Amino acid sequence: QSFKLNETYLLNILSHSRSRADVQTNTSWNAPIIWDGMFDPDVFDQGHKQDQSTVALTVFAVGRYLDAYLGTFLNSSEQYFMVGLPVTFYVFTDVPEKVPNMKLAPQRSLKVIKVERHSRWQDISMMRMKTISDVIESDIRHHSTYVFCFDVDQVFTGRFGSEALGESVALLHAHFYNLPKHRFTYDRNPKSKAYMETGDFYYHAAVFGGTWQSVKAMADACYQSIMEDKQNNVEALWHDESHLNKYLWLHNPAGCSLLSSFCLWVCPIQTFSQKIQQFFCCRFLYIPRILFG
Repeated sequence: QSFKLNETYLLNILSHSRSRADVQTNTSWNAPIIWDGMFDPDVFDQGHKQDQSTVALTVFAVGRYLDAYLGTFLNSSEQYFMVGLPVTFYVFTDVPEKVPNMKLAPQRSLKVIKVERHSRWQDISMMRMKTISDVIESDIRHHSTYVFCFDVDQVFTGRFGSEALGESVALLHAHFYNLPKHRFTYDRNPKSKAYMETGDFYYHAAVFGGTWQSVKAMADACYQSIMEDKQNNVEALWHDESHLNKYLWLHNPAGCSLLSSFCLWVCPIQTFSQKIQQFFCCRFLYIPRILFG
């Protein structure tokens, strides 16, 4: 019986969960926000191995991003991402021959897919939604249960494991942690399909995921909104991230392995000491974009 549908196993997970009184641990729609110290990783790993969960990781490394970031990202991914589960890394790049060779553990593989290089990084960022949807349809859905999509300019520094797997997975932007909602940088242009007056959280497009069905629906919706904006000569404030926030506002992340959603937190590059104290362990960090000022 599937791990996601095994009520006995879910109760076992809940019995291992621990509360944190110092942080917000659930959303207004009653979905848990998972923090370090709240879960037993061995319980999650056992369940997903029992369910034979498989994971795809997508990352784009185009132009100077390939030389500057890809090697570090891939090496840290192999060390920390979904260790013990079958994983396929999908690298999208304009220069496939420059993707570094990696020694991978058993049941882990690397696929390199050539993509067009756009003149602006904003266009690369926005058009990745179509590319992700296309590769899910042509390849990923035949091999993987879950999909995670990452920006390349970051490095894993600790376990990013099966506790993150669920139907819909969103990353709460660390920069906006504990800030009032009026500070969230939603797109405020009524002409954009990404327009939002308010929302629950501000999500970071550097990480999103879920089942392949959920991620494909998310990517398709964002791509459609991006193209409608293009037809109207409009560009959302933070490009695909603005459209992602609009989608998640309309479709609150739900249906993970705890019957609700996971929102994963990371340490920001620059942070105050009071923030650091609430992050027991940084899962990954962002690398400053020194190449671009």
